[in-house]
Amino acid sequence: MSHIRVVVVGGGQAGFQTCAALRDNGFEGSLTLVCGEGILPYQRPPLSKGYLVGDADIGLRADSYYPEQRVGVVTAIAAAVDRPAREVLLDNGVRLGYDRLVLATGARPRSLPVPGSRLDGILPLRTLADADALRKALTGCRRLVIIGGGFIGLEVAAAARKLEVDTTVVESMPRAMARVLSVEMAAFLVSVHRSHGATVLLGRLVTAFDGDVTGRVRKVVLDDGSRLDADLVVVGIGVVPNVELAVSARLPVDDGIVVDSLLRTADENIFAVGDCASFPSPHTPARVRLESVQNAVDHGNSVARTILGGSAPYDAVPWFWSDQHEVKLQISGISTGHDHTVVAGSLDAGKFSVFCFRWGRLVAVESANRPADHVVSRRAFAAGKLPTPEEVAAPGFSLKEFAAP
Repeated sequence: MSHIRVVVVGGGQAGFQTCAALRDNGFEGSLTLVCGEGILPYQRPPLSKGYLVGDADIGLRADSYYPEQRVGVVTAIAAAVDRPAREVLLDNGVRLGYDRLVLATGARPRSLPVPGSRLDGILPLRTLADADALRKALTGCRRLVIIGGGFIGLEVAAAARKLEVDTTVVESMPRAMARVLSVEMAAFLVSVHRSHGATVLLGRLVTAFDGDVTGRVRKVVLDDGSRLDADLVVVGIGVVPNVELAVSARLPVDDGIVVDSLLRTADENIFAVGDCASFPSPHTPARVRLESVQNAVDHGNSVARTILGGSAPYDAVPWFWSDQHEVKLQISGISTGHDHTVVAGSLDAGKFSVFCFRWGRLVAVESANRPADHVVSRRAFAAGKLPTPEEVAAPGFSLKEFAAP
């Protein structure tokens, strides 16, 4: 395959992993990575955690890795895809020819369209530039308001409290992380944040921001008429997949770039991976788009194998993690639509797992400071050896013993 030209668009984890997996598995063809941000690929997860308090390394590889692995790095922005010509058009006028194209375009923060949303001091968090701006703004900040009680919002809240910033989280849903967590785990995490001095407001909508004469945010207005003082606001209300290149190529999109089980788009020469891809999974009842490092890495590995001639469908078990104060939260599977839960372990000790079932079948395991449960649950999902609700609820139940060969 020495004559094959592969172009990967997107400098996040999925794009980087695609390039790394191709070279690691013997690909000898031309390989170009279009980064777009003007910098080499880096890790995003630390940006909402340790990076904000100055104790995280975000590099994926040394700068020398790319020339050593013969990966051509382009820091321009991909503007369009010309499918008939098999070319990627860059914003600097350059056209990159390809035989296989991998779209790893990621996602961008969802905006909050309310009055005052363009005031200074209202920040998103997605890129390294965003994190640098937030880290600088946190220095000397007295009152931080975070809009959104998801992964990003709660992780930033934990980092801000570590810096002793007065922190309030405003979540529109009745519970934090409602899209991804059980009632039990969500309530536990909120209690942890409150115990560390954060204010967490649930079921409250932001209706406006008020600023001072300099144009900087000073108040966050809620739907009940209350007004929160703020020197700084972080908006973390989810992301929107970047599908513009797929649209320019007239490829199907539906909450992401639509791909099949091999992560191919409607054009067999174009793939999509990572946060931007909507794909079928044996672990969910419908196609899904996931925002996680695991998904990005496994997508990259899977597409590399396909480009090299493989034909195995993507079937990796989804898993997620988050560090919030003293809690290591780890999730295997997808809990969407679960209708029953069983808790194993001790909530009082902060070491437990929530087993989530849908129609009597285990679909997810959420573990707080129980890493063994997490590791074993991933193996159990992969093997299809899953306990029933009654088995988990039985006295002395051990997932490790249950899943043993």
